[in-house]
Amino acid sequence: MNLQQKAEQLSKTVFLGGPVKDFEAVGRLQFIMLLREGLYPDSKVLDIGCGCLRGGYWLIHFLNKDCYCGIEPNKKMLEEGIKTFLEDDVRCSKNPRFSYNSDFDFSVFHEKFDFFMARSIWTHASKQQIEKMLDGFCQHSSDNGIFLTSYLRASFFKHKEYWGDTWVGRSDISDKPGVVCHSFKWVSEVCKKRNLQIVELKEGIYNNQIWLKITKGRAAKEHGGVLCCF
Repeated sequence: MNLQQKAEQLSKTVFLGGPVKDFEAVGRLQFIMLLREGLYPDSKVLDIGCGCLRGGYWLIHFLNKDCYCGIEPNKKMLEEGIKTFLEDDVRCSKNPRFSYNSDFDFSVFHEKFDFFMARSIWTHASKQQIEKMLDGFCQHSSDNGIFLTSYLRASFFKHKEYWGDTWVGRSDISDKPGVVCHSFKWVSEVCKKRNLQIVELKEGIYNNQIWLKITKGRAAKEHGGVLCCF
């Protein structure tokens, strides 16, 4: 079976974290977005909310040994993904590392990462959780580190901004679906407090989720998006 067929089979028993019909396409999109931003085989990557390895499959096969780390609190989802999508020889030769913590604690890997990836995580996360991820990025990224994350942009009339303090949507402790929206203004403000620069990318939009590129300081180069300057 190919990757998409394996995903469709697995979806009968395990929630895959998104639409099954686009499993392969969306995972490949995550990989492409990182390649566009300069991903190399020796780049260190942290996959936040790696799920059943929708994007991790591509990254683990591409990256060198010890370069991929994933955080996923839903232990069953991740374990089934590893068993279904990762060949034994690939897991052995690439040595991907995983953590099941739900606190967005990036210190567990003792690494400085070149890329942070959070696909469809900010579409469920509270503002407090987003700020914790940004703090983790500041502390555990390399000097030229890049944080790619997707979000649903809040609007006054249609998509109300989420101000709650809990995760919304299916998770390791809930089967209730749901998504949330955040404003670009708010994200820009919390980035500014941390001397981070943010770009809203024009490429890779899927299911209304827009990619944000976050980098340290003022040295970041704009790449096909709307730049928020501080």
